[in-house]
Parts: sequence; C-alpha cells; structure tokens
Amino acid sequence: MTYVVTENCIKCKYMDCVEVCPVDCFYEGENMLVIHPDECIDCGVCEPECPAEAIFPDTAPGLDQWLKLNAEYAQVWPNIVAKHEPLADAEAFDGQPDKFEKYFSPNPGHGDGGGQSTQRRGNCRPESRCGRPVLGSWVDSAK
Repeated sequence: MTYVVTENCIKCKYMDCVEVCPVDCFYEGENMLVIHPDECIDCGVCEPECPAEAIFPDTAPGLDQWLKLNAEYAQVWPNIVAKHEPLADAEAFDGQPDKFEKYFSPNPGHGDGGGQSTQRRGNCRPESRCGRPVLGSWVDSAK
C-alpha cells in the first residue's frame, strides 16, 4: 500500500503533508504534489495533515488513475522536503470540481534541493508500519 495525492491538491498545494513525512517521498509539480509510491512507507501521517483532504490510501476505490499519475510524475518532478507557502489562490480552488481537466500542469515545481531522507523523524502513528527499514537498508542486512 501507498498513499496517493489526488485532484483536490491541484491549484492548492498546501504542503502541510511534506512537513510531517518521515521519508521525504513528496515531489513537487507546478501546481500540485505527488507521492512516490516506492518511497512511501504507508505510515499515514500525511493524510490527516492535508487541509484540502487530497491524500488517500491507494486501497480507496477509484484511485487507479491517481496512483499512476503519482508514480509517473514522482519520477520527473523535484523532491520537496520542507513546507512552503501554498499557492496564493489555494482557498479559492479548494474543493472545485474537475480541476485535473481544467488546471493540471505537467511542469515541475521548484523543489527545495533536499534529497531523499535516510532517517525517520519519529512522526509515525503507533498503528503504522513506520518501523520498517528505509528502502535499501534491508538489502544490506539480508547479506
């Protein structure tokens, strides 16, 4: 399982989710964020932090297109690890229907020059799987 950023992030990009992510798996587009599905550790701390309620577990129905979009753009957009200001007109666009067709931009955002985290920040909920090793570290321990 992974978490997925969906349509309501478009033209909002609040970034509260970025601030709490223990593995820095968010990537920034011009007008929305995405989660890298292979880097997300399924901890769920981002979901309740999103003011736009645009983040869901990929097990929620009807998210196949959003999972594909997150995976595709996480490969080409820059990583973002620090919260920045939301888009200036975020409140006006929050909750508007059909934002993908009207406003989605494939252009990358600015990112913040941060890299992928290799350490947890201790923000995980007790029922989460945040205790899993960071991707790659399990390979070394299996040798």
